[in-house]
Amino acid sequence: MVNLLKNEWMKIFKRPGTYVMIAILIVITALVGILSKYQEQDFKADPNWEQTLRQENLALEKQMEQTKMDFKKEIAINEYRIKHHIPPKEKYHVWSFVKDTSQLIILAGLFTIIISAGIVASEFNWGTIKLLLIRPINRSKILASKYLTILLFALLMLGILFVFSAILGAILFGMPDKAVPYLNYYNGQVTEQNIVVHLLIYYGLSSIDTIMLATMAFMISSVFRNSSLAIGLSIFLLFTGATFTTLLAMKFSWAKYILFANTNLSLYFEGTPMLEGMTMSFSIIMLLIYFAIFQFLAFFIFKKRDVAA
Repeated sequence: MVNLLKNEWMKIFKRPGTYVMIAILIVITALVGILSKYQEQDFKADPNWEQTLRQENLALEKQMEQTKMDFKKEIAINEYRIKHHIPPKEKYHVWSFVKDTSQLIILAGLFTIIISAGIVASEFNWGTIKLLLIRPINRSKILASKYLTILLFALLMLGILFVFSAILGAILFGMPDKAVPYLNYYNGQVTEQNIVVHLLIYYGLSSIDTIMLATMAFMISSVFRNSSLAIGLSIFLLFTGATFTTLLAMKFSWAKYILFANTNLSLYFEGTPMLEGMTMSFSIIMLLIYFAIFQFLAFFIFKKRDVAA
């Protein structure tokens, strides 16, 4: 399996397009950093921030009574800040920049989908699949090595984004004067979390959408041997899937069974699920079901396919 992984890794990095994708990710991150530095304003601490938060809580409580909207999270975090003397505003620093550039995870996902869509289909298009299958190696191992390569490539892209953002952010904006905790609200309780740990968790949760779509692209590539179809459909769903699912969820309760209603697990920590009654356990189960279906179709059809046809 290790040799198969090495072989797939070498194939990816023999393509000039791979280096172009990495360069694009780095350049766009750098442009975001330069733009953020250009727009940076002098930080001025509010000496009356505690009073401001108290007034904000009173307004939120009144609004909650009138509109029945849930502002418990905002109120709880404000109260925690007042109690533990944690100002809501702080000078822009390296971790602020890393959090902002996390929006580029979708770009890393786009590149991962492109690699995933072509990793099997290209073998059929170039005719090199026959050279792979004449070896005394189980077909499942060959396909598994390709899928593991996709996961490693996704991890590489996320790692490049995180590390480069951190280095660039430290150069442009500096480190915070003191440890900056992230205030996490879950099950009615506010807890302090290390900002780096929070960012790593956020990266992990934000990449679930990418992994699921890359898995779908991998399945389409294996089943239909068409990289264009896999890339086109996966990218279309990457940018529109969540929006369409949200629109359906407004009218139909069965929308909770759609893949994109369950990919954003961060909603269970920092928001509300798409439909009332949805739980993290439900979303994880749905993700596992979709993942199993995609993998079953990819492996079953790949093993049964007549390559000579």
